[in-house]
Amino acid sequence: MPASAEKPRYTTVAIVLHWLMALMLVGMILMGWRMEDMREMALSGELTFAEVQTYYNWHKTIGISLLVLALARLGWRLTHKVPPLPEGMKPWESIAARGTHIAFYVVMIAMPVGGWLTASATNFPSYIANNPALELPHLPVPDNLYETFGSMHSAGAWAIIALLALHVGAALKHHFVNRDDVLTRMIPFLKPRV
Repeated sequence: MPASAEKPRYTTVAIVLHWLMALMLVGMILMGWRMEDMREMALSGELTFAEVQTYYNWHKTIGISLLVLALARLGWRLTHKVPPLPEGMKPWESIAARGTHIAFYVVMIAMPVGGWLTASATNFPSYIANNPALELPHLPVPDNLYETFGSMHSAGAWAIIALLALHVGAALKHHFVNRDDVLTRMIPFLKPRV
């Protein structure tokens, strides 16, 4: 196929950020669920406080990394053209696609900030990469908001799960039902349909 007739794809940077962040987000949700179990294990004496704090510090480190990546991804998205939506999409599908993408950017930024706010509402230090020389500064929030921020942060995980289900479901629908090239734009090894 001549270069001029090639189907539009996302840039390599956009593809790498998409898949890297997808893996990290799923991993962070699994880590968060494990952290709830670890609290109970620490209370029962099965784990030491230091072991739990190490795990929490790694969760926070990855969370701050996700925040940086989300801001970089948003900057990239705002400065680089994305492939157009397929022709023939119903207006409500286009609105849903754009709305889902916007919701993802909101949650990818809000979740790490919410986690940072939650950590800031405690007296425990947060070490980046579990290194005491790299302490994450506490944001100026009152301690009595720990439960509120923690609940909001946990609810955000369910929002991510719902968005992922919607996003993956729509991508598979485009590929197997509509038989268009939406999925091939973001998966490098899939060849565009003729």
